[in-house]
Amino acid sequence: MAGRARHRLPRQSRAPASQGAGAGILSTASLLVGVAAAQASHATLLTTGVAGLVAGAMSMAAGEYVSVYSQADTEEADLARERAELAADPAAETRELTGIYVGRGLDHDLAAQVAEQLMKHDALGAHARDELGISEVHRARPVQAALSSAASFAAGAAMPLLVVVLAPAAGLIYSLFATSLVFLAALGAIAAQAGGANALVGAWRLTFWGALAMAVTAGVGALFGTAV
Repeated sequence: MAGRARHRLPRQSRAPASQGAGAGILSTASLLVGVAAAQASHATLLTTGVAGLVAGAMSMAAGEYVSVYSQADTEEADLARERAELAADPAAETRELTGIYVGRGLDHDLAAQVAEQLMKHDALGAHARDELGISEVHRARPVQAALSSAASFAAGAAMPLLVVVLAPAAGLIYSLFATSLVFLAALGAIAAQAGGANALVGAWRLTFWGALAMAVTAGVGALFGTAV
């Protein structure tokens, strides 16, 4: 709205690829460990793992699509409202843009000159970027977000599934448990380091929760499972 600051809800954060991969490793490994603890056959483990990978990837894609599509709808509504305000009172919108630049440190005369120039060049783009925080680079793209989320989950889920394919049947549950913890530790360290955090802390955090999740599902599988 012209003449006063517009308060918008915080943008929804998009899950990084490492988070999707971590979810894929953890959920699929826990599922496989739980089924293995129930004395399931090797064929059943493979079927369970593939089903878990596909179901998890589709679930991640659907959730991300709905979330980002909602963000895209909000952006479109904001842009439509801004477009109407620009058509109704461009002078007020120029003053509003001037106030934004003054608030960022420009003196009033320079801020007014910048605002006028940008209004002449691309009024909606200037307000979208500097008032609403919407830029073409960061626009919500639901399909792209859904595909990225599904791919990262599937990549993570494929790791414990590959262990089932390659590891010997004897002691498979222990192989799954150990290798999955290694995968989680490596992913946690890489993600933490990429974000500028302590790699050991990141590795420990993901490994701890991974071990806990697999231990719980193994206990459930051993308690309620029957030989297949």
